[in-house]
Parts: sequence; C-alpha cells; structure tokens
Amino acid sequence: MEWKDGKSRCCWANPKNEAYIHYHDKEWGIPVHDDQKLFEMLILEGFQAGLSWECVLNKRENFRKAFDFFDVEKVGQYDEKYMEELRENPGIIRNKLKIHAAVANAKVFKQIQKEFGSFSNYLWNWTDGEVIYETGLTHSELSDQVSEDLKKRGMKFVGTTIIYSYLQAVGIIYSHEEGCFCFDKQEE
Repeated sequence: MEWKDGKSRCCWANPKNEAYIHYHDKEWGIPVHDDQKLFEMLILEGFQAGLSWECVLNKRENFRKAFDFFDVEKVGQYDEKYMEELRENPGIIRNKLKIHAAVANAKVFKQIQKEFGSFSNYLWNWTDGEVIYETGLTHSELSDQVSEDLKKRGMKFVGTTIIYSYLQAVGIIYSHEEGCFCFDKQEE
C-alpha cells in the first residue's frame, strides 16, 4: 500500500485515520513502564473485546475524560450511580459488563501494585524485562499464562487474545510486520 508520507506500515493501520497512524507510528510496540499508561491500555483493550481497535481509538479521548484520565484510584472507587452514568455516555462504549469489569480490574490492578511494587514490575517480570519479537499471532504461551494469572486474581475481559493484543500495545511483544518502517526499529 502506498502511504501519503511514503512510509510502509503494518497492514492493519488505516491510512485514512490520522489517530490510527499516530498510534501505529508513535505508540504501538513501544515499551511502557508507567503504571497509569499500563492501566489505560488494559482498560481500553478490555473495551475493545469483540470490536475493532479503531473503534476504541476513535473514542479514546472520551474514555480518558469519562474514566478520570485512567486514575486507578478513582476508577476503583466508582459506584453503581457513576457506572450507570457511564452507560449513558454516548462518547464511550457503553457495555455494562465492560464498565463493571473496568472498575473491578482497577481494584485488582491496585492489589498487584501493592504486591509487586508496581504493575510494571508484575507485567515485565513475565519476560525478565525482555521484549519478545514475533508477528502473525493472536495469542501465545505468554499471553495464556498472563491471562490465566489475571483471571485467577479476579480480572475480567482479560482472555488470552485480549492480553496478547495488550502485550503488543505496551511493547512487551514487538510485532511490527516485515516491510513496516517500524520493523527496522526493533534492533535499536
């Protein structure tokens, strides 16, 4: 595919959506160690279940506002009244189960932070801090293990496919395709 800027990108990036291009070029696959960003991406990946990532990405700013910029302390304290307000918010995905899962997952996220010192420590511990380079998969032994552990801890919407996508998004799994201009960056 010929892109306006002359760069080649992964086949899933939509050349007509500037937000998607920016996400692909500047965010996806970049290692993340910031807990707030890790929480944001975990929640957004959960909302993406059954939908396209582009749908979630197009609503990202609305999600940030509705979910207190993904402040894990605040999200973990949402009550039924506020969760019902979220269900009325046309700027986000208004799935009741996903909204409830986001709040429950915030509580588990905080427990993991307490146990490991940070969620980043917990997550990167699965690979001893190393980035995994692979393409063409939708799940792996790693995503199976992380998914199973998060489920045991009480998280929802963290199946192996969602977790694989999450691990790609936060740079634990680097999956830019050969031919993508970011592919060459994997050795940097």
